[in-house]
Amino acid sequence: MLGVILNEKEVQEVEYMLKREMEELLLDLSDPRIDEVVKRAMEEKYQIVFKIYKRFVPPKETMKYVLNKRSTQ
Repeated sequence: MLGVILNEKEVQEVEYMLKREMEELLLDLSDPRIDEVVKRAMEEKYQIVFKIYKRFVPPKETMKYVLNKRSTQ
């Protein structure tokens, strides 16, 4: 396990980067041209990024980023 100390501005930047990454993944997951094998790998990456994001924000803010399997298929 690793630890890191961030100031408030750095925390905001990390939140922003994580949100952008999740939004890009969600957009790509909804693209019918992308192969299912690739989508599974993207879902795994999304779950990792989402777990990191949950450490930075209150639980209420994570609700809009919960991956809904039906919406990505």
